[in-house]
Amino acid sequence: EPAAMSNIVLGFDFGLARIGVATGQMVTKTATPLAILEARQGQPDWARVEQIVVEWNPGCFVVGLPLNMDESMGTLAQLSSKFALRLEGRFGRPAHLIDERLSSIAAKALTSSKTIDDVAATLILESWLNDGTG
Repeated sequence: EPAAMSNIVLGFDFGLARIGVATGQMVTKTATPLAILEARQGQPDWARVEQIVVEWNPGCFVVGLPLNMDESMGTLAQLSSKFALRLEGRFGRPAHLIDERLSSIAAKALTSSKTIDDVAATLILESWLNDGTG
């Protein structure tokens, strides 16, 4: 089916060494952790990303934008925006950026493990699905 008709959304918690991925459902407005991708300087294995996109066929992407607490964009936020643009360019579907400052904090509170990237991606996605923009 065409991606535009898809109720599936893929969420990403961008990081330089790891990128968390979650899948979400527009109808139920729920999200589930999917994977943690290794990255080199913020560059994931794009073949692996493509596998995930082909498998889930999302209608759009949601990427967490790690703004500074004063809402300015640091290096990480700029790289995160660039990552969102690459997703759009490669896979031909929209990527939405969402302020993720609170979700990373929430993820750390929710889990005792060090690998929280997929949990953070899930929270990013759930907040996007539930705040009316999704």
